[in-house]
Formats: sequence, structure tokens, C-alpha cells
Amino acid sequence: MTRRARGPLAAALAVYLVALTLRPAQTAVGPVLGDIGADLGLGEGALGLLGTLPLLGFAAVSPLVHRFSARWGAEGTLLAALAGLVLGIVVRSWTGAAGLWLGTAVIGATVAIGNVLVPVIVKRDFPDRIAVATGAYSAVIAGSAAVGAAVAVPLAEVGTWRLSLGVWAVPFAVVVVAWWLRTRVRHDAAAEVAEADLAHASTWRSGTAWLVTGFMGLQATSFYVFVTWLPTIEGSFGVSAHTAGIHLFVYQMVGIAGGLLIPFAMRPDSQVGAAVLATVLIGAGTAGLMVAPDAVLLWIVIAGVGSGASLVMSLSLMSLRGRTPSETTQLSGMAQSIGYLLAAIGPVAAGVLAEATGSWTPTLVLLLAFAAGQLAVGIAVGVDRRAPLRRPA
Repeated sequence: MTRRARGPLAAALAVYLVALTLRPAQTAVGPVLGDIGADLGLGEGALGLLGTLPLLGFAAVSPLVHRFSARWGAEGTLLAALAGLVLGIVVRSWTGAAGLWLGTAVIGATVAIGNVLVPVIVKRDFPDRIAVATGAYSAVIAGSAAVGAAVAVPLAEVGTWRLSLGVWAVPFAVVVVAWWLRTRVRHDAAAEVAEADLAHASTWRSGTAWLVTGFMGLQATSFYVFVTWLPTIEGSFGVSAHTAGIHLFVYQMVGIAGGLLIPFAMRPDSQVGAAVLATVLIGAGTAGLMVAPDAVLLWIVIAGVGSGASLVMSLSLMSLRGRTPSETTQLSGMAQSIGYLLAAIGPVAAGVLAEATGSWTPTLVLLLAFAAGQLAVGIAVGVDRRAPLRRPA
């Protein structure tokens, strides 16, 4: 293999290694929440907060990542985050009740850094293949998330919930070493600081940035409402808990296919068609659950494909609409901060609405409203209408 071929391959491998670390530490928690509560005497409210804490960490830390990146570069910042993630996993599992909360907060904060910077690195290293590279690393994220959830209970049965959650420190430590080796051959901090001079305006005052944020927030909220409440919604249709659990797994796995396929619907000059397709699939699946619940598996597959496609669309938009690494980092941080804050609130609001009305139909209507909003935003943000960025005189 030539040196020219090894360069892109090494860059892709580095991105995928980081992607492997971004979800298992969270998805492994849900299946063993009961064990954690029984061991530490935590009630359902506290356990619910424990599950939501990483999302709140995403929301709090994401807007700050561009400052870290400007100072230490993307590679250096990610190396520190990966090391912090390993430390957080160890603290969460092995330092008692206080460590459970502290470690979970550290995990949320460090994963937020990876969430924000991976789209930046994809834009930098794969400028001509942003959508395809984004689809691939999103598939890795989704696959590792599913594995994290699938092995949690078997590992807890072998040992305890502490082993189930703590075991992830071992493979992630290997990723830390691999990323450290990458930082030795790449020094990008100065370049990113220099490019920061090209972006004077804050992304928080950019209409395009708010559209990207809206798309991210709406798709993330729909996803987390589905993964939180889909088994309960199916239970109201008479579906058994066992079958509903399988359906939830299917929903997440077909999302991988949606994420891998949606780049082929993106045009270089417009992503409107892809945004519309991804969103219509979510809306069609949601509407199908309302009007023909007997075909629940069909609607879950359709909504799942749309959800995976929408995630890749939102991440691709962060890379495509950011004109420099600095601007892309700020845009990614803004979109993911608000997006995950909405994602943390969405399942709570959906549950309160269902409890107040005694039916899950209003929640499905709410999801349809989210899809309608996402469709409007996707059409608006699908074409970049901003003037080219000019270097200040």
C-alpha cells in the first residue's frame, strides 16, 4: 500500500476508533438500572436523572469545545477527552455512590467533546466525501451503542453492574493510546487558531446556524422519545414486553442502514431532497403507528430508517455549513448543545402528556409535529445561501 493510500486509511481508522467510544458507556446503563438502584438504594426518580445526566452534560459542554480546540487543536482536545472518558468510567463503577454521579457527569462532558469534534475532523480530512464519511462513522456509533446495550446484562450476570459498566475502560484505553500516537504526527492547533480569524460573527447570531441547530434538535428529540417510550406505546397496542424489546432493537439497527444510504441522496449543491426523504420516513412511521398499529413492525422499520438518515443529515450539515474548522467547531457545539437539551426534555414531556391525557395518541401527534417542523427546517437549510466567507482586510 502506498503512502498516499495509507494517509486516508489511517485518518478514517482514527475517526472510527473515536466513534466506538461515543455511546457504549451510556447505552450500557439502561439495562442495569434496576441493579444499580437495588445496590445503592436509588429510586426511580434518581435513576431517571442518572440516565439523563449525560445528555445534560452534552448540552452544557458542547458550546465550550471550540475554545478547547482553538487552544490545543482537535487532536489534543480529543486525546484529553478520551483519557477523561476512561477515568470517568472507572470512577463511576468503582468509587461508590458519589463516584456514580461524578463519573457519569465526567462521561457526559468528555463524550460531548467527541460529539462536537468528530464532524470537524471529518470536514478537514474528508472534504470531498463528508456525507459518506459521516454515514460510516454514524454507523459505527450506532453499532457500538447497540453492542453496549446488548452485553450489559450478560456481563452483569457474570459479575455485577460494576463490571458491566466498568469493562469499557479497557478497550477505550487502547483507543487513547492509538489517538496519542496520532497526536505525535499531527499538530493542528496553530492552523485552527489562524483560521479562527476568518470567522468574526458568532454562530449564535447566524440564521443558518439556527436552522442546523433546529434540524439537529428535532431529530434528536424524536429519536429519544422513541427509544424511551416505544416499548410502552407498543404495550398499549397489546404487544408483549419481549416483542417490544426486539422491536426497539430493530428500530436502532435499521437506523444504521438509513445512515449509510442517505448520503447517496445528497447532492453537492443541495441536501433538500435528502432532508425531505429522511423526515418523511419519520413522519410516515409515526402516522402509521396511529392509524394502523397492527402493522407496528413495518412502521418501526420505516421510522428507524428515517431516524438514522436524519442523524447523518444533521451531522453532515454541521460539516457542510461550517466554512472553517473554527466555525464548524462552534456550529457543531451550538447545534449539539441545544439538540441534546431538547432530547433530554422530550421524553419527559412525552411521558407527562401521556399521563395527563391517558393515551399515547397525543404523544404520537407531538412527534408528527416535530417531523413537520423538521421538514420545514430541512427545506430551508438544505441549500447554503450564505455569501462566501471573506478574509478580513
